[in-house]
Amino acid sequence: MNLRAIADPFVAAVSSGARVRARLRVNDTDAVVLTQVGGLLGELAGRDLAARRREGRLDAKGKAQSRQKRKKALTSESSSRWAGAITRTSEDQYRLAEQNLWAERASLAARIRTITTRLAAPVGGDQVGAGKKAARGYASKSERHAKTVRLQTLTTRLDAVDAGLMAGTVHVVRGGKALLHKRNNLDDAGLTVQQWRQQWAAARLFLTADGEKDKAWGNETIRWNPDERWLELKLPAPLTHLANRPHGRYRLSCPVEFTYRGEEVAAQAAAGAVRYDISCDPESGRWYVDASWRAAPSPAPSLDELRQHPVAAVDVNDGHLAVTSVCPDGNILGAARTLVLNLTGQSARTRDGRLRAAITGLLTHAHAVGAKAIVIENLDFVDARTQGREKTGNRPSRGRKGRRFRRQIAGIPTAKFRDRLTQMASNTGLAVIVVDSAYTSKWAAQHWLAPMKNHHPQTSGHHAAALVIGRRGLGHRARRRVNTNPPAPAEASRVNNRDTRTTPATQRAPRKPATPRGNRQPTGTKTRRAHRTTARIQATHDRSGPPTGRNSVPLSV
Repeated sequence: MNLRAIADPFVAAVSSGARVRARLRVNDTDAVVLTQVGGLLGELAGRDLAARRREGRLDAKGKAQSRQKRKKALTSESSSRWAGAITRTSEDQYRLAEQNLWAERASLAARIRTITTRLAAPVGGDQVGAGKKAARGYASKSERHAKTVRLQTLTTRLDAVDAGLMAGTVHVVRGGKALLHKRNNLDDAGLTVQQWRQQWAAARLFLTADGEKDKAWGNETIRWNPDERWLELKLPAPLTHLANRPHGRYRLSCPVEFTYRGEEVAAQAAAGAVRYDISCDPESGRWYVDASWRAAPSPAPSLDELRQHPVAAVDVNDGHLAVTSVCPDGNILGAARTLVLNLTGQSARTRDGRLRAAITGLLTHAHAVGAKAIVIENLDFVDARTQGREKTGNRPSRGRKGRRFRRQIAGIPTAKFRDRLTQMASNTGLAVIVVDSAYTSKWAAQHWLAPMKNHHPQTSGHHAAALVIGRRGLGHRARRRVNTNPPAPAEASRVNNRDTRTTPATQRAPRKPATPRGNRQPTGTKTRRAHRTTARIQATHDRSGPPTGRNSVPLSV
């Protein structure tokens, strides 16, 4: 069997950015001021994004000229720094929307290519070609007809995407497309019109100030004093009448403190630039401030250094994380663990919170076993997510099983888990080793599942796969041994007394029972005590006794 080459493991690079959140316990006056400032700036941000969208795709020089022109128009209605943050955000949103459009085009092209290849094969599931280019026809004529209709739909969508990319037209919804679609399905979303309007207004607020290195406390527009714990912001020109501080500034009435990594935020504010984002949760009525900055990443440790210590290996699945600790010699360390990670049907904020909680439990377990690194798979399901239900191979693609499989793939947060784990592990002094995902589950079931179940019956195949992942990160093979165990020298020198006949033995007649049939014990009755016919003392009859006289041999000289 031809196996694909397995890529070498590597240490994941640590992100150079940091983001910390703190709650703002504002009063009613502060909430009104923040709402008015965010609403005004949000309206300006929407107008600027629409203007940038109408300009289409631009080169580097065109982007700079466009931003300068739009920033000049916004400065008179807000301030120079607010206008700079708005134009920068509009450019980022346009670039992200364009990337999403290219990703949609790749997905549509992959689906069309798969359907076209299968339509060329005859109906009935017959396979055409060999190897990776082999294609199997559809099972029935009705399915083939449905795929023909779907091919026309996908082709129309691809043409529309190509036209948008050619003209540079992208689609961006400030506030989110998912929230926009809830407006016409309020009953299904469980919202009233007033509740939806509150969420829509809160999502479209704009209270973002980019940091400046040479300014006091790292920001001129939104300032946070770590010693006195106050937060104030520069009001736009139309709202300067709301100021309670000189120079058109407004200071919140509540003290502001970053309880998590507050020392790092204070150090960065004293020495560098800090960006602040103020947001509102309309369901709870709470306000938050996020501080983010860019720092020089610390050098990642080498693989040889990390392989001198135990590792915690993780197999990411839909609904849970299977964790197995592995010693440097490749053996399992302690009992395997399962961390619950149920993200199905939850909001984005709830999913992020549960993901953080699961990663926190994983990091706690890694420190408990003395691990210096966490080993994960380089798994992203790009092909499965790109081709969707059109992908063929050794997995269900249609029907109930296909839908369940696609839901499982969508429920595994591979990219978010890796990014979040890398950042949180770096904050606690742990590294992340990324290994190839080829054959981990198959070889785990073949070599490790049964031995692990002997010691821990609750072990599953996912824990065995985590063990293989950990061994691969430590540089070991997936199998427990290269070949069979070689015999000891003493056993290898012994004469083999087993039957070495090469010709088949003659078939013997069945042996007659020693007890007559009439005297046999009835089925289901208790077994009788054995009747002893030999003497109890058998040393002189069946075995040699202790050595005596001149025949004895001394054990030592």
